[in-house]
Amino acid sequence: MRIRSFQLSDANQVMELLQVALSEDCCEDTKRAFARQLSWDSDLIVIAEVDEEIVGVLIGTIDNNVGCIYRTVVHPDYRRQGIATGLVNGMEQRFKQRKVCKIVIAGDEHNKAIAPLYETLGYGASKFLEAFQKLSIAAVQSLSGS
Repeated sequence: MRIRSFQLSDANQVMELLQVALSEDCCEDTKRAFARQLSWDSDLIVIAEVDEEIVGVLIGTIDNNVGCIYRTVVHPDYRRQGIATGLVNGMEQRFKQRKVCKIVIAGDEHNKAIAPLYETLGYGASKFLEAFQKLSIAAVQSLSGS
């Protein structure tokens, strides 16, 4: 397994991974956040590769000097093989390089299934950011007047 930074040429494979690995609602939310983070800082999107195939992605962001792990996605065929742990470790290194004051996990309903992994990695309940809507990459604004 290789953990590396996102490259623009990865976009199609990442979109396919999101569709395979996530529920429809979670996939749509994650695509929006992915696009926003990509436009701001693609270095906070980390890729896991096995045999040159993208099998995992982690989308992070920094909001007010707080590093946030927004979504960790691993292909169903590659789960329970340490890929999510590798992605989290890769993102933690990026956060440390940028000297964030704290790291939290987006505490939305879609991250509940992976919460035990985060807890194993030292992210107890106090590090889950329940008000994830305030994250810039997750905020959805209505542009219609209705």
